[in-house]
Amino acid sequence: MEKQQYAIEMRGICKSFGSVAANRDVNLNVKPGEILALLGENGSGKTTLMNMLSGIYKPDSGSIFVDGLEVSINSPEDAKRLGIGMVHQHFKLVDVFSAADNIWLGDDKSGPVLKKDRYDVIRDMAKKFGFDIDPRKKVYNMAVSEKQTLEIVKVLYYGAKIIILDEPTAVLTVQETAKLFDVLRRMKAEGHAIIIITHKLNEVLEISDRVAILRKGEYITTVDTPSTNEQQLTEYMVGRKVELNIQRPAVEKTRPLLEIRDLTIKNDEGALAINQVSFYLRGGEILGVAGIAGCGQKELCEAIAGLRPIEGGQMIHKGDNIVGLPPKAILEKGISMSFIPEDRLGMGLAPSMSITDNMLLKKYDQSKGPFVDRGTGRAEAKQVIADLEIVTPSTETPVRRLSGGNVQKVLLGREIKAGPNVIVTAYPVRGLDINSSYAIYDILNQQKQDGVGILFVGEDLDVMIGLCDKIMVLCHGKVMGVVHAHKTSKEELGLMMTGALDLSHKYEDKPAGYARDSRIGESEEVEE
Repeated sequence: MEKQQYAIEMRGICKSFGSVAANRDVNLNVKPGEILALLGENGSGKTTLMNMLSGIYKPDSGSIFVDGLEVSINSPEDAKRLGIGMVHQHFKLVDVFSAADNIWLGDDKSGPVLKKDRYDVIRDMAKKFGFDIDPRKKVYNMAVSEKQTLEIVKVLYYGAKIIILDEPTAVLTVQETAKLFDVLRRMKAEGHAIIIITHKLNEVLEISDRVAILRKGEYITTVDTPSTNEQQLTEYMVGRKVELNIQRPAVEKTRPLLEIRDLTIKNDEGALAINQVSFYLRGGEILGVAGIAGCGQKELCEAIAGLRPIEGGQMIHKGDNIVGLPPKAILEKGISMSFIPEDRLGMGLAPSMSITDNMLLKKYDQSKGPFVDRGTGRAEAKQVIADLEIVTPSTETPVRRLSGGNVQKVLLGREIKAGPNVIVTAYPVRGLDINSSYAIYDILNQQKQDGVGILFVGEDLDVMIGLCDKIMVLCHGKVMGVVHAHKTSKEELGLMMTGALDLSHKYEDKPAGYARDSRIGESEEVEE
């Protein structure tokens, strides 16, 4: 019987960056009509390995075979000609171009002239695969999930037969993930070979046929998906047993740091994103924000952080309204805020700058004289690298050279180093492996115990129920209710997220020393 030919086979692949060995003697293969999940902790070499398939890096040693023939992939163009397409974790899109033009201008067949029918061509092609995109929409107006969808459509449009997806569901809703998996199953049935890098073990078990595991740059094993489980995969990844329990330490309630009253915010298109939302953010408490993507969480975070104009309402701190004040004035009033956005490289960090320089971005204006104190920045960078176990050749490595999870750790480390009393964080563990995710939960819990008020926008309801003290649910920009995490369920939260259940009349957020009147958000101090 003839041996089945692999669509891709990698043998003895090695790649180093300075003193850091990203891949050591890695073997990997995937068959046509198969979905292979590639699993490993942040910095274990998954993306580096796939970047060698897509022509971004060249291996130091080892061989790559496509359809049984040894090939040399020296550029992304070589990969494209061989039918290999990669959807990267950090988007490779031109912000000022429309969706259609981002696809059209990268396609050899299209030619240099922009044709009028390109919008219809792209729309029809996307529809064929079950995606819903507006071909005329500019990338800078897109939500993160729309950009991700566009990247996937782009690779499919170019006709790749071997498709690599780096954390494709990290920015997708549950519904969008289900749609993507339907597309992947269709492509698998048509004979595509698919490699998917993901940290979500439930997705690995749902979508893949086999799972290959890397640990610290080395190949550990490949297992058949039906014969494994989450605990076994975690142990392969980490090299030891991991307790999958989130702590929720009890902290004595304090007075509110911020009272949000009737906040109204518009999105980039000028439509209402947040409609008269009211809540308290208290020290020593993690307040979760749950909702289907696009329900206003992004706009809410940006408005509280002072990055988006507020149409109406107030943010009260010790009786003063801080809406419209510059960050320095807010700081002088006693609010020190750290914002950890979902778009780490686009909004949170300067990708071309080193870890040291990114540390200094938060405090460059505090320098005495014309020069920045890089010594302090370097010392802080070293401490964050040690505390959060960031995998990097040095403190001077540009942030864009780090893996996605390590980028997130740099951002989180810098923001917490600033000693905030309010943290606003959107999807802080998105794209992080299990071990790193639990390290982040521990950091947030430590901040909570130190009296910091944390607004936590998340997508994993199990995590939110385990970590948060209270959960505020948004639907179409309105509050459906604020519930105690230990008293609610995923089912109840799901009903509130879709608007089928409205508990806003049972608003449960009554701070110590405060009594609520009939209007949510209004308060008067009373003796209790």
